[in-house]
Amino acid sequence: MKLLFICSKNKWRSPTAEKIFHLRNDFEARSAGTENGARIKITAGHIGWADIIFVMEKKHMRRIRDKFGNLLDGKKIVNLDIPDDYQFMDEELIDILEVRVAEQIQFD
Repeated sequence: MKLLFICSKNKWRSPTAEKIFHLRNDFEARSAGTENGARIKITAGHIGWADIIFVMEKKHMRRIRDKFGNLLDGKKIVNLDIPDDYQFMDEELIDILEVRVAEQIQFD
C-alpha cells in the first residue's frame, strides 16, 4: 500500500511520517508539502501514486482539492488533525502518528 503524507512545508510532520511508515509492513511512504517553499512540493504524480493520502490539517485537504480536483476521485483522504507544533522525529509527534494512522490501516 502506498501512503502519502502532506503538510505545509514538508519539513517536520510529513517527513517524520514518511520515515516511520516507509517499508513498515511493506508499505511505501512518501511526503510532500502544499506551499510554494515546500522542501518537496506535491504534484499530480504524488496523487496518482498514492493509495491513501494523509493530510495534517484541514487546510491541506482544501489546498489539494483546489489544485488537483478530479485527480482525487476515488482516493481516500484522511485528515490526521496534527497542528504544526512539532519538530522532525519529535517523540510526541511519532506517538500521535502511530495512533492516528493505525486507526485507518492495519499493521501486523
